[in-house]
This record gives sequence, C-alpha cells and structure tokens, in this order.
Amino acid sequence: MAFRPLPAKAPAVLLREAKPLKAIFGHARRLGHLQRLLDSQLQPAAREYCRVASWREGSLLLIVTDGHWATRLRYQQKRLLRQLQAFEEFANLTRILFKVQPPTVQGGAKGHTLDLSTDAAATIQATAEGISDPNLRAALERLAAHARPKD
Repeated sequence: MAFRPLPAKAPAVLLREAKPLKAIFGHARRLGHLQRLLDSQLQPAAREYCRVASWREGSLLLIVTDGHWATRLRYQQKRLLRQLQAFEEFANLTRILFKVQPPTVQGGAKGHTLDLSTDAAATIQATAEGISDPNLRAALERLAAHARPKD
C-alpha cells in the first residue's frame, strides 16, 4: 500500500476553506488594520519601533523594539489613548501597555574589523606548517589567507 499525498491546493483556496488558516489569516488582517490606525497617530520616526501585539478586553499591548521610544511613548500615553479612542475599533480602549522587546535578528558585526597584516599572516602560515593536526592546520591556513596588503 503506497502513500499518495493529497493534491496541492492554491493558497487562496486554503485560506477560504481551512478553518484554522482562515482564523489565523483573519487575525493577521485585523492586527494589520489596527497597526495602520496606530501608525496614523504615531510620530513618523516612532512607527518603525512600535507594533501591535494584541488587542483584547479594552487593553492594547504594543511591542516597542527600542527602550528610548518606549519611554517617549509612555509619556505620550494619555494623548495616544484619547486619539485611538476616537476610532470605532478602539472605542472601548481603557489602557495601553508597552513591552520593550529588542529585535531578535541582530545585524552583522558593525564597527571595527581587524585587518591582518602580511607579516602576521606569514607568521600564522609558518606556524601552520609545523602543526600535525590537519584540522588545526587547515584553520590556520584559512586564517592566514585573510591577510590584506597595506595600502
């Protein structure tokens, strides 16, 4: 008895028919709409740091990726609350909570990078030639290959 997978369905069909996916998609669209409303009331510079995380029982939870902006938004909380309550979607808004959560993806190493001089590379290469462990020797040779000539 061979396993025969079900035929693939188009994403639009899945979103219309599969109840769990439909619920997730609906929730994502709702959060996207709430995010647009929030963005309309935030300073342009603050928009990239502030995301709607949840909206339930009169409480709006915002994730702020920068502590500086979280502090600024906390000072503006009453104004923001009044402005958001003007929208029908936020009519029963009673409080805004801010949670600072730095981005999980860190950018590449920024700042100072070490340059390996040709003299240092020659020393590393000479050391590699005297090493009997093939893995260590290969690692030292790769390191020595990173030498940059002085301009």
